[in-house]
Amino acid sequence: MYTTWTPRRRRAARPLTALVAATALGAGTLGAAQAAPRSSDDTMRVTYRGYEFAVPAGWDVIDLDKDPGACVRFDQHAVYLGTPGDRQDCPARAKGRTEALLVQPAEAATAEVTENRTAGTYRAVADQIAVTAAYGQDRERIQEILRGAGLPVASARAESSAEVPAAPAVPDDATSFKGKGFDACTAPSQASMDAWKGTSGYGAIGVYVGGVNRACAQPKLTAKWVQTQYANGWRFFPLYVGRQPSADGGSCLGGCASITDPEPQGKDAADDAVRQAAAVGFGPGSVIYNDLEHYAGGNAVTTRVLTYLESWTTRLHELGYRSGAYGSVSSLITDLVEHADDRTLPDVIHFAHWNDEATTTDPVIPAALWADHQRIHQYAGNRTETHGGVKISIDRNKLDVGSGAGKRSSIERGPSQLMSR
Repeated sequence: MYTTWTPRRRRAARPLTALVAATALGAGTLGAAQAAPRSSDDTMRVTYRGYEFAVPAGWDVIDLDKDPGACVRFDQHAVYLGTPGDRQDCPARAKGRTEALLVQPAEAATAEVTENRTAGTYRAVADQIAVTAAYGQDRERIQEILRGAGLPVASARAESSAEVPAAPAVPDDATSFKGKGFDACTAPSQASMDAWKGTSGYGAIGVYVGGVNRACAQPKLTAKWVQTQYANGWRFFPLYVGRQPSADGGSCLGGCASITDPEPQGKDAADDAVRQAAAVGFGPGSVIYNDLEHYAGGNAVTTRVLTYLESWTTRLHELGYRSGAYGSVSSLITDLVEHADDRTLPDVIHFAHWNDEATTTDPVIPAALWADHQRIHQYAGNRTETHGGVKISIDRNKLDVGSGAGKRSSIERGPSQLMSR
């Protein structure tokens, strides 16, 4: 159970030793949290399993036990309490990152905190709870909230491969497929995947493995989930939503962290993408797609994007993975085609052109480029479909990706190099 107090002026908060009787939270969004704060310093206290979190009064507070269909998103200010439901009602597409908390039931012998600076995320465990705390521009606010709850954020360790151990890898053909696929903001539950298998016409699923601008939480995306879907015949196209060409491009709506230092940020994104992909069972040889939303091209932004993506590709090759890139035919794909002679290209492209044509050709893409089973076409977006009685919001894709597409000699070098650098 948890309760809230009314907004108050911010002060150093301490963890509660017992729950304080107060107005009980209703289902879904807490009414008090919707009230406009009197000033930017106004906060409210939310308690859960004996811990108190002092958060801005304007944040939503969502009880996942009472509203299991709520979509856990880190692109909007909110506190989510409880375990995410099996059928989150998420949009097909959401990108961006701001300050938000997911507080779940858990058991831990000692309290500890880790941080992934590349992904803008703190993870904390303590007796009774596990916290995922996302941040965009206001890292200090999240630090203050965690510190006020008695979590040792001051001694947070940088997330390393020790926190995301490599899982047993699915076979090499896990990211190869020819046919129709869909991508969804959050990985569906096992029951949903079973309902769609054989009734939907889809054979592959796009899963968002990480990135600072991944908006939806991924409670279902585990190594066991990946292994089970593979055994059931599903194939995958793993997506990583790293830094974007601009804060407001595509579906970012002004909330995306953008590329500012392209070469090191592209390398860091590749390092993090391999850690996150390996943790759920995508091993060397897999394709990982860097999701770059639509942008207005120009000399400066084009140079920034292509330098970032080239750094991503180079680092993935060093680590034994294949490089994929997602983007619009009117921005990223056009820029890649125009610079095909002077840039290292990604091995596979995932191009967005919502023309409702389930093909892997497009007038913008020369037939000689990405010609050896190296293409995915996202041909429709933001669609809601129901199969086997289960409704999911998705984007539609046509895949033609071979197991050897874009393979290089460096593929033999594995993610162990990541651990030693």
